[in-house]
Amino acid sequence: MTSTPAPAPATPRRSRRVLAISLVVIAAIVVAFFIFANLYTDWLWYDQLGFAGVLTTQWLARIGMFAVGFLGMAIPVWLCIQLAYRLRPVYARLSAQLDRYQEVVEPLRRLGMWGIPIFFGFFAGFAASTQWETVAMWVNGTSTSVTDPQFGLDTGFYMFAMPFYSALLGFTSAVVLICLLVSAVVAYLYGSVRIANRELRISRAARIQFAVLAGVYLLLQAASLWLDRYKTLVSDNGTITGPGYTEVHATIPGQMILAIIAALVALLFFVTAVIGHWRYPLIATALLVVSAIVLGMAYPWAVNLVQVRPNALTLEKPYIQNNMDATKAAYNVEGMESTDFAAKTDATKGQLRSDAETTAQIRIMDPAIIPPTVQQLEQYRSYYQFQNPMDVDRYDIDGTSQDAVVSVRELNLNALGANASWQNTTQIYTHGYGIVVAKGNARTSDGKPVFLERGIPAAGFLSDEDYEPRVYFGENSPTYSIVGSPAGSPPIELDYLSGSDTGANEVKTTFTGDGGPNIGNWFNRLVYALKFQSEQVLFSDSINADSQILYDRDPATRVQKAAPYLTLDSDPYPSVVDGRIVWIVDGYTTSASYPYSHTTSFSQAIADSSNPRPTIAMDDVNYIRNSVKATVDAYDGKVTLYAWDADDPVLQTWEKIYPSTVKPLSQMSGALMSHVRYPTDLFKVQRSILSTYHVDDPQSFFRGDNKWITPDDPQNPDELQPPYYLTMKMPGQDDPQYSMFTSFIPASNAGSDSRNVLMGYLAVDSNAGDEAGEKASDYGKLRMLEISADTPVPGPGQVQNSFDAEPTVSQYFNLLKQGDSQVLKGNLLTLPVGGGLLYVQPVYVQSAGATKLPTLQKVLVAFGDKVAFEDTLAEALDTLFGGDSGASTGDSNVTPTQTPTPGATEGTGSDTGVNPDTSVAFQAALQEAKQALADREAAMKAGDWTKYGEADTRLTQALNTLLQLSGGQ
Repeated sequence: MTSTPAPAPATPRRSRRVLAISLVVIAAIVVAFFIFANLYTDWLWYDQLGFAGVLTTQWLARIGMFAVGFLGMAIPVWLCIQLAYRLRPVYARLSAQLDRYQEVVEPLRRLGMWGIPIFFGFFAGFAASTQWETVAMWVNGTSTSVTDPQFGLDTGFYMFAMPFYSALLGFTSAVVLICLLVSAVVAYLYGSVRIANRELRISRAARIQFAVLAGVYLLLQAASLWLDRYKTLVSDNGTITGPGYTEVHATIPGQMILAIIAALVALLFFVTAVIGHWRYPLIATALLVVSAIVLGMAYPWAVNLVQVRPNALTLEKPYIQNNMDATKAAYNVEGMESTDFAAKTDATKGQLRSDAETTAQIRIMDPAIIPPTVQQLEQYRSYYQFQNPMDVDRYDIDGTSQDAVVSVRELNLNALGANASWQNTTQIYTHGYGIVVAKGNARTSDGKPVFLERGIPAAGFLSDEDYEPRVYFGENSPTYSIVGSPAGSPPIELDYLSGSDTGANEVKTTFTGDGGPNIGNWFNRLVYALKFQSEQVLFSDSINADSQILYDRDPATRVQKAAPYLTLDSDPYPSVVDGRIVWIVDGYTTSASYPYSHTTSFSQAIADSSNPRPTIAMDDVNYIRNSVKATVDAYDGKVTLYAWDADDPVLQTWEKIYPSTVKPLSQMSGALMSHVRYPTDLFKVQRSILSTYHVDDPQSFFRGDNKWITPDDPQNPDELQPPYYLTMKMPGQDDPQYSMFTSFIPASNAGSDSRNVLMGYLAVDSNAGDEAGEKASDYGKLRMLEISADTPVPGPGQVQNSFDAEPTVSQYFNLLKQGDSQVLKGNLLTLPVGGGLLYVQPVYVQSAGATKLPTLQKVLVAFGDKVAFEDTLAEALDTLFGGDSGASTGDSNVTPTQTPTPGATEGTGSDTGVNPDTSVAFQAALQEAKQALADREAAMKAGDWTKYGEADTRLTQALNTLLQLSGGQ
């Protein structure tokens, strides 16, 4: 007798299923909440900043484009699958293999008929959502009132409409191809397409579906070929950007003919859908392929070989002119004023007298070298830091414009070390304090900067006007800080420490601005705890109903989020304007579709020794405007955008997309206007373009025999020399103006064998004036000095070599390098004064130890083939120009204390009549210096500080003797 065991109860299996479903639902809810938290905090940030419309515009546009892309793909694919299935032959005799396929597919048919369109729809939706800006610019595109020379179309068509048409054709072509693919698969699975006895049989319904889809696809290709005609105006043809003779007379006509042929072939496919014969459209398709090879490749090649190459200059001349005109207009350099400059090379007494106003502002404080000195003198506490390099600005002091180097004092939380607790880094140390301003053209007697504004609490000409010194928003601000409390509550934020280190008094403050989202309620605390992955935000007792969270505090980040269409300048700089520290950020509108304009790499154009490896989102551009000036308040982070170039069609288009975000220029105050300057990166892009496009003659452009390049930085030969700001009078100007400058040397394919002589000197007026809402008339004017080749002027590389080879200089440097000091050569400035070109380079000395304190000790100057090397700029210029240069300098009244003035006479440097190497006294002093140096090092190792001091005194005396002997006897 047997018994059948009872089946196991289904409860455990059902329980596991419920548990699995529950876990999936919980995980989905958690993921959804994280996504929501991220979106919600974005909304809070934008809403607090006053730019919520920017975020909602992006959200709505992305959602709308996703829907369009999803439906634009899913609906056609679904229709094609439905038609292919419903119009299948019901009684078709299928092969055994197809029967097996259907057995596998049939249970999943309903899922596939809906799932496949949804699958492709999601991919298309995500792809379409990334193109929302292209669509928005097409919808809101602005006319430029400038037409291209080939088709006579408004350039706005190329900048705003053509990218949209290209994206639309690409998307619809992909939809049709996928429809054709899924239709073919369904038709094959259900017998509409059969292969029997080596014969392809297609049902009538499938034939119609395939033929219509193929015809639509060919129509789209015809439209794409037609559009390709216009794309030639932004394509590189090897010589220029835009169509040349071959493109105009062969490529463009060929594309037009191919477009017509493709449209005719599409009509044949539509006819096939009716009459059922495939022969004619297939033959026509083959002819289309042959025509594409002949008209698209062979014919342009033959025209180029037979007509263009033997007569290139004659035939290409008008198209080169088109390219030159369009490029200069697109980069806004067409109004450049060029002047032939026959530079003097002889230095005579009083030669700089007429340029005394210019020489008075020559900068000897290098913003890239003095930051360690400023750090040592102005840091006060280890948790402060300064920008490196410092920024350059100017201030009006007693009615005179003063060039200055500036930096705000920001926090450095890394210096807190073991004290870097969460509360310290988020609620106690929340802000920097004050701005440091030093004269660019002056020094103290021991080679340090002359400060105009400094200290904690702040003191100086700005403090006399009672400005707000606290810096909550800067380039080195903490990731986030939590600030604010109800009125009357005791402050907890550390403002600064007063008194000595041992008896310091804490001065505290409370943030009273509106700088970040409120986190006074538990829900906001929760979402920000998730955002920053910090449970302390949720559980801290120090957070109150008035607490705000400050984040995304870098000025460039805030402007970029408020105006995502802008490419930002790499050098935001701080200024004190109307009693507030504000960051001034230049914003550019760019395009890569301006017809006939040369395309350049933005990142490559702005790369130099001051910005060696920039990263740019939109790198290839052929149109640029400094359309927006933005400010970020350093106290409350407020972002203000001003329409600096209201006539820019790209900005006008974006203002339609993001209305009411940019203020008119008329609202810019005079105080802010006085600190606005011509942007650095724009000038770098323009100098890159002008290295080739400074010529006006197409023949010279074609020969390429007058190309220039920016010289390498003498201190960093692998990088280009950066431009620099100075207040200076260019030849032809009535008064000195705050301007930016750069130089050019001849280009050469031989690399280092290129001639390092000056060919061009470019300046741009950078002073916007001080009238509220009104630019100075000459602001942005480019001035080029084209230097005559009859009197070669050495370039920066040659001058640096001359400096280094000068016996007096090399001996001085060698002695310092043998000791505990380092020699730092400052920026090599080129100045068009005295009828020629003057080179100025400050020389700094700093200890080789851990404490860096570079101080200005010497100044090198050169004019023609003469060189001078003295303690001050005033002495160097006098030495160079016959004992009395006639110049005024910022260090004229300084008597150096650390390095005595050498007893130089006229002729110091290359004109010195005595060779120090052959002087017995010089050799003796040199030997004494070496021996004193050795004795000092031995005493230091032995710890005998008495002998160390004696040796150090002997070394100083020997160095003084060497300097005196180097200057003459």
